[in-house]
Amino acid sequence: MFKSRKHIGLLSAILAISLTASACGGNKESTNQVAGSAAETSAPGSSTAAKPVAEKKVKDAMGNEVTIPANPKRIIASYLEDPLLVLGEKPVAQWMVANGTQLYLEKELSGVPTIPSTLPPETVLSFSPDLLLIGNESQVAKGLYEQYSKIAPTYVLGDEIVGDWRKTLLKMAELLNKTDIAEKALKEYEDKAKTTRDKVKQTIGDKSAAILWLSKKTFYVVNGKVASGAVLYGDLGMKSPNILAVLPDAKANWVSISLEKLAELDADYIFLVNSDKGQAGNLEEPLWRNIPAVKAGHVYEFDRSGSWLYNGLIAGSKVMDDVVKSLSK
Repeated sequence: MFKSRKHIGLLSAILAISLTASACGGNKESTNQVAGSAAETSAPGSSTAAKPVAEKKVKDAMGNEVTIPANPKRIIASYLEDPLLVLGEKPVAQWMVANGTQLYLEKELSGVPTIPSTLPPETVLSFSPDLLLIGNESQVAKGLYEQYSKIAPTYVLGDEIVGDWRKTLLKMAELLNKTDIAEKALKEYEDKAKTTRDKVKQTIGDKSAAILWLSKKTFYVVNGKVASGAVLYGDLGMKSPNILAVLPDAKANWVSISLEKLAELDADYIFLVNSDKGQAGNLEEPLWRNIPAVKAGHVYEFDRSGSWLYNGLIAGSKVMDDVVKSLSK
């Protein structure tokens, strides 16, 4: 799906700039029933009888033998909060960069304190975690794994797993003895994707769509295999514009593109994540206003509190909600 460290690194760097320039707005209410039903499955008092579990020894992506507690209650899973929530677990601390969080999870993570994305060991220790779930090897380089593992059992998922949010969800479910919950949530997600795909097909046929991100007066085009790009072009089968195939860095997750190049955008519809909302800038330029989709009134704008920049079942489900609502206008 995506190269996680490049994605997180670039996304964090750009967010660090954009977050300091704009207020942390509230999250929109979502009609997402996929994550909700998954959480209900594991909620206290569920009619499903809980199976007795015991701690287990497993090897992570680095070959380390890790003892996973039977029922961890104080989990830190930085930038893995989406799958953790799907499994009905709330982390003891949530990912943060430049005082900004994953706002699309604001409701689900209400009351959860933040922890810097770099996971300073002393800050990790202050939360007294009983399990650390880490994305990949680069996050525990330079002796960090040794420091973390002295605080709590530390499991590194690895690039091959975190490169695909579905694999990430299933691996975390396996570690936490919640595979049945993950499989149910995935089935519901695929069902929702099919229903949404049919609605989109009926509404716009084979017309194309582009996803743009505007941050600090710079436009970025999303790769078709990451975040909302994977939802639109993969899960929903929407057609991508031809211009994406000829960009110099078309394989990158987020490709910066000049306004002059955007003038050639051949998409019939544009979904715009505007982190510069409320600021005068590129959207007032004649070049932007003359893009065919803009002239046709086929631009659907979202602020950074949405899930379009992120990967995960909850993120993807909310993107589908946004697409249906937008195209119904």
